[in-house]
Amino acid sequence: MPRKQSSTWDHPTGLRLVGRYALLVVIVIAVLFPVYTTVVSAFKPSDKFLINPLVPDAFTFDVMREAWSSGRLGRYLVNSTIVAVVITVAQVVTSLLSGYAFAYLRFPGRRVVFLAFLATLLVPLEATLFVNFETVEDGLTLPLVGVTIPFGGLNSFQALTVPFLATAFGTFLVRQALLDLPGDLRDAARIDGIGHIGFIRHVGVPLVRPTLAALALFSFLSSWNQYLWPSLIINEADRNTVQSGLRLLSKSNLDAPNLVMAGTVIAAMPILIALVIFQKQLVRGLTAGAVKG
Repeated sequence: MPRKQSSTWDHPTGLRLVGRYALLVVIVIAVLFPVYTTVVSAFKPSDKFLINPLVPDAFTFDVMREAWSSGRLGRYLVNSTIVAVVITVAQVVTSLLSGYAFAYLRFPGRRVVFLAFLATLLVPLEATLFVNFETVEDGLTLPLVGVTIPFGGLNSFQALTVPFLATAFGTFLVRQALLDLPGDLRDAARIDGIGHIGFIRHVGVPLVRPTLAALALFSFLSSWNQYLWPSLIINEADRNTVQSGLRLLSKSNLDAPNLVMAGTVIAAMPILIALVIFQKQLVRGLTAGAVKG
């Protein structure tokens, strides 16, 4: 039999390969160029900042030290860490419990409630700012019993964290990971008398750990980079997060833009460390269930 000829799409020609790599190089340059300019500016002395701004012809840590001290970045980094850790832990826990409920429990209206959860992903943050602002300022009043649950008011860590303690994206992600598990596991656990919490602790969490790690990393990054909500509800300097601190640093140092660049590098270091440490878990969590045996 004559051998089937290979398609050019299966074996790209040299010209097509060159074009693909050229496109990748252009994308990499476009992504890394702002990072390069920020890092170079952060380590250049103020008197040489505008002289060959793209050339790293001078190096000093004085700009970093000045940004740290004048911008009070140490205090703001602590605030951001507290907020990010609380939101991350809460989102992982609530996503695990709600994802398990939607994956294994049977109750009336389960699909409708799950679709309502997913529909919240279509609502932008800006559309809920006013309602959330009133809720954290005045508290949440339960209509049936008339009891008001306080949320700490403005300028508090509760106000920074309460609106983000649960996420529909996390619920969907964990639910899909749990649905990929063999159904016999839940049946065997039920026969052995293991309840819902026991199954989550001893079976669910170990098997979906990559998904939980990816969710934790996403939650940490998104909460760390929040800017609009903290700027709206915080007006006391001691409660500012690092992103709001960078805004104050830029306002007070309009004649020294390299200080802002240095503060940006300092604020990005925790994110970089988290990505380096958890990059494997991130990839495993995002690709879990993508390949079927």
